[in-house]
Amino acid sequence: MNVHRLEGCAPTPLAHYLKALGILRVVAEQADAEARGCWHQERFSLATRLDRKALLAFFLFRYSPTPLVSPWNKGSGFYYENDPPLMAIEGTTAARFDALRTGVAAARAPLATIEAADGLIRAIKNETKRKELSRVERESIRKKPEYKKRLAEAERRFKELKADLIPNLREAWRGPHREWLDAALVLDDDGTARFPALLGTGGNDGRLDFTNNYFQRIGEVFDLSDPDGRPRPDAGEWFQQALFGDTLRALCTGLPVGQFAPGGAGGANMSTGPVGGSLLNPVDVLLTFEGAVLFTASLTRRIDAHQSGRAAAPFALAAQGAGYASAADGDESARGEQWMPLWRRMIRLADLRHLLTEGRAQIGARAVSEPLDLARAAARLGIARGVVAFQRFGYIERNGQSNLAVPLGRISVSDRIAPRLACLDDLDAWLPRIRRAARAKGAPSRLMLAERRLADALFALTQHADEPLRWQMVLLCLADIEAVQVSGSGFVAGPIPRLRPEWIAAADDTSPELRLGVACALQAGGFTRDGRAIDPVRRHWLPLERGRFRVAGSGVQARLRIDSDVVLRGRSGLDDAIALVERRLIEAAQRGQRRVPLVAARCAAASAGDLTELLAGRVDVNRALALARALMAIDARRWAVAPVPPRRPPDPRNMPDDAWLAIRLALLPWSLAGSPEIGADPAIVRRLSSGDAAAALDVALRRLHAAGVGATVRTGAVSADIARRWCAALAFPITVATATAFVRRLAPPNPKEASA
Repeated sequence: MNVHRLEGCAPTPLAHYLKALGILRVVAEQADAEARGCWHQERFSLATRLDRKALLAFFLFRYSPTPLVSPWNKGSGFYYENDPPLMAIEGTTAARFDALRTGVAAARAPLATIEAADGLIRAIKNETKRKELSRVERESIRKKPEYKKRLAEAERRFKELKADLIPNLREAWRGPHREWLDAALVLDDDGTARFPALLGTGGNDGRLDFTNNYFQRIGEVFDLSDPDGRPRPDAGEWFQQALFGDTLRALCTGLPVGQFAPGGAGGANMSTGPVGGSLLNPVDVLLTFEGAVLFTASLTRRIDAHQSGRAAAPFALAAQGAGYASAADGDESARGEQWMPLWRRMIRLADLRHLLTEGRAQIGARAVSEPLDLARAAARLGIARGVVAFQRFGYIERNGQSNLAVPLGRISVSDRIAPRLACLDDLDAWLPRIRRAARAKGAPSRLMLAERRLADALFALTQHADEPLRWQMVLLCLADIEAVQVSGSGFVAGPIPRLRPEWIAAADDTSPELRLGVACALQAGGFTRDGRAIDPVRRHWLPLERGRFRVAGSGVQARLRIDSDVVLRGRSGLDDAIALVERRLIEAAQRGQRRVPLVAARCAAASAGDLTELLAGRVDVNRALALARALMAIDARRWAVAPVPPRRPPDPRNMPDDAWLAIRLALLPWSLAGSPEIGADPAIVRRLSSGDAAAALDVALRRLHAAGVGATVRTGAVSADIARRWCAALAFPITVATATAFVRRLAPPNPKEASA
C-alpha cells in the first residue's frame, strides 16, 4: 500500500474536509476497493495500491463524476431551454460520463408535464406583457375574473405537480443519482421536504445551484466534446494542487464559491486591495460535492415527530452562539451547525459510511440535540468508532448576508476525564430552561450575557475537565445567573438544581477561597442524624420555598417575593458575610435563643489556618462568597455520606489573633463541653460591623468570663476595615475541636491542675 499525505486536504475549510472524503470515496468505488483513509497531523492520509503517478492518472483519465441532478430546483438548468452545462453533458459520448448522462435523463423524464404546466403559466402571464398594450390595458386584463381564474388554476396545477415530484423521484430513481437526492433532502411523514444545511436548501444556496455549478466545473476540467473525455490542459495542475497541495500558477477567478470555502469567496478585505475577487480550483468543487454525497439523508428512518429536519444529517445540531471567540446571538440561525468527525485509525469507505449513517451521539440513554451536549458526549467518549475529535462548523451569516460554513473550533474526544464530567448531568434539565429564559422576548442583556458566559465556561470545561479553575469558573457563572434571577429576571427557569458532592472535589485547587466557600455554603442551623440540613443558609441568598422560588402572582404578573430573610446581595463578599451573621442573630433572638445558628457541615468547617489567612487579608473574600453562593446547591444528604476528603493536619502555631479568638468563642452555635452556654450578644457584631473592634472585644470578654472561660486579651488599635473583616470571618463555621483549641490558646490549663 502507498500512503499519500494529501496536503491539499485539511479539516478546514469545509470544502477541504469534504474533498478528503470525496477522494476516499471515488478511489474506493472506482479504482481500489481496499483504499483507506485517516486524519494525521492536520492532513488527510490516503492508503491505496496506487502510487502518486497512478493516482493522478486515475483522476485525469478514468474518474467518472457522480451524477448530481436537482430537477426540483429552478436553477438546476432543467427549466431553461438549451442550458449550456446540461447540453454539454447530454451531448458527450465519452464512456466515463455515462453515469452523468443517465442521471440527466432520469431527471428530465418526469419534467415534461411540469414544464408544460410552467409554460402555461408563462403564456397566461405573457398576455399582459405584449408591447402594444398600455399600462391601463395591462392592469385591466389582470383584474378580469376570467384571467385570474385561469392563472390560479394553472398555478395550482403546477404546485401539485411540483409537490409530487420529489416523492415520485424517490420511488423511481435508482443508481448513483439517487445518492445525491438522499443527501440533499429528506421527507417528513407528511411528505414535506426538509433540507440538511450541508447542501443549503435542497442543493442550492440562494441563487447558486450546486448541481449546475458542478456541471460547469466538469466542463472546465474535462473536454466533454472529446470521445474519451480527456482532461483539459490545466487539469493536471489542478488535480496536483487539490490532492497534494502543489503550488498553482493561477487559480480561476470570478467563479461562485458558495458556503464551503469562505476564504476564497472574495469581497471586501479579501485581497491586497479594498476588494478581492473569488479564487477557485475547479477540481476542489468536484471533489467537495463527491464527499458531500456521503452525508446521505437515509437517516430519515430515525426521524420522528419530535425531531427537526436538520437532525437528519450526521452530527447536525441546533446552533449555539457559544464556545468560540466571535459568538453572537445572530449566529443561532435556523441552519444550525454540524460537527465533522476526525479519526486517526485507517478505515475503509464502508466504515466511514457506517459512521456517518449512524451519525448520532448520546449522553447515557439520551440523544444529544445541542452543541454543548455533543461536546460533553465527545469528551466523555459518548462517541464510538475511533473518533478523536470533531471540527465544528456553523452555517451562519458572514460577509454581509452570505451563509457560510464558518469553522467554530475543535472539540477533542477523551475518556480520561469522563468521571468528572458526569457532574454536569446535574444541570441537564436546568440548562435548557435558563437558555430559553435568556432568549425570551424582553429578556435583559444581563441574563443573556450571564447565560452566554456560562455556555462558554462549559464548553471550555469539556476540554479541560482536569483543571479545577475551569470548574470554579462554571460555579462562578452559575452564581452570576442566580444573581440576575434574584433581581427578578429569568426566575421561571428555577434556581440551580441540587449538585452532587463531586463538584467540590472537581473544583478543589487547594486554595483557601474554595475551602472557605464550601464551609460557608454547607453550614446550616443544624443537621439530623441522616445528614439532612436544618435551615440551610441558601434561603438568605435566594427567596426559596421548598426548593423553588417564592413567587407572588401568576402568569405574566408573576414576581419574586423577596422577604426580609434574603440579605445576600452578591456585590461584596465582605458585606454578604456580615449580613449573614447579623440576620442569623436576629432570627435567633426572635426565637428566644442566645446563639448564632450557623453549624458546620460534616468535613466542611473552616480551619484555623484558613481563618488566619482571611483575617490577615490574604484571602479573596469576594471569590470565596461567590463560590459559596453556587455551592449552596450541593446536596447535603449526599455530602453527609460522601467519602471524607483528605485533609492536612492543622498547624497549632497557625492561629488567628487572640482578640478575634475571644470574639469567635463568644458567638458559638453550641456549648463547649464542661462549660455553661456562652450567650451570644448581638452588640458584638454591631460594633464590629461599625468598625469598633475594641468595644466588641470588651463585650466578648465579659461573656467569656461569665461562662467561666478566663481569658485575658489585650489588643492594639484596630482599623475599621480590619474590624469588619473580623466580623465577616464569623460567617465561616468551626468545629468543636477547633473551638476547644481556641480556648486552650486563650486560657491554658493550670500546670498543677494539668499534672494532677
